[in-house]
Amino acid sequence: MVHVEEFSAKDGMIRLGQLLKAAGLVDTGGEAKLRLADEQVSVNGEVETRRGRQLHPGDVVTLGPDSVRVI
Repeated sequence: MVHVEEFSAKDGMIRLGQLLKAAGLVDTGGEAKLRLADEQVSVNGEVETRRGRQLHPGDVVTLGPDSVRVI
């Protein structure tokens, strides 16, 4: 079973690059940019390459074995 962490977006919206860093999936913005460019990140099961993609409650971001749901 896949374990999904939850991340509370205080304004109800967060950008993908910000979430990757805030949730600890990457250490730096540069690493986020590289992982997105290499198509290693998916949002709701679909590959996403835009660091500025707006995420909303219910969206699930996956990088490798780790997943985070925006709440």
